[in-house]
Amino acid sequence: MGLLLKIFIPLLGVALAFYFYSAPKNFSEEMLRGKRVIVTGASGGIGEQMAYHLARMEAHLLLTARTEAKLQKVVKRCLELGAASARYVSGSMEDTTFPEVVVKEAENTWGGLDMLILNHIGYTYFNYFDGDVAHIRKLLEINFLSYVAMTVSALPLLKESEGSIIVVSSMAGKTGAPFSAPYSATKFALDGFFSSLRHEFIIDKVNVSITLCILGYIDTENAVRAVSHAIRSTPAPKEECALEIIKSGALRQRELHYPSWVVGSTLLLQAIAPDFLDSLTRSGYKVENIR
Repeated sequence: MGLLLKIFIPLLGVALAFYFYSAPKNFSEEMLRGKRVIVTGASGGIGEQMAYHLARMEAHLLLTARTEAKLQKVVKRCLELGAASARYVSGSMEDTTFPEVVVKEAENTWGGLDMLILNHIGYTYFNYFDGDVAHIRKLLEINFLSYVAMTVSALPLLKESEGSIIVVSSMAGKTGAPFSAPYSATKFALDGFFSSLRHEFIIDKVNVSITLCILGYIDTENAVRAVSHAIRSTPAPKEECALEIIKSGALRQRELHYPSWVVGSTLLLQAIAPDFLDSLTRSGYKVENIR
């Protein structure tokens, strides 16, 4: 272990130094002014905070989520904050026709689209996998297949504007962790699909950027309620997380790691010491509180 740490710590320092000093620093809020943006999962949590940041930047917003009453409040607040325009379409991503409805609303309203932010998730449990295959199938429909469907529907508009796709994912889609098997499966699927699609865009000279956002534990109401009893770590603020997602998309970055120290060090450990990472991961849970 001592030898491992002697090797790991310098490597970690070099990797993080490269990450921080090579990252683009030239973000300006002007980049979003007047941009036409769809945000899914916008009635609460990170999606709601992204909507507020974009409103302050004077973007045009189309927000989606299941709960109409919550969306109405978010849209009202966005207009108060200075959004160029703000409207919503309520519905469930379980409905396979809904992605097309959302994109059609953007096309009819604005005549185009500049940024697609995919952020919605379906309900799942935080516990030992119970063998329920039907639950995984349903979760894949919401957390993965609807992301694909939204992208397919929006792509003609994004090609025209040379726009951006921002995919909100998770550490659970990069490294395995206990008690989240169904959720993790859907997030790994996002990484595989959108990383492959990025290659195809480059090969085919399609000037649409794809930014995959790898998030750690964030202090959204749903996340804290689901896992705070079993995770030892402290969640990062959703407001800052939302802003970093917008910045990364505007700068057309390949990936966002947030919190950068936590995600960056975890991915480095995965590459050089996966068994050690697995042990470290398991030690971060209060297993006695799971059952």
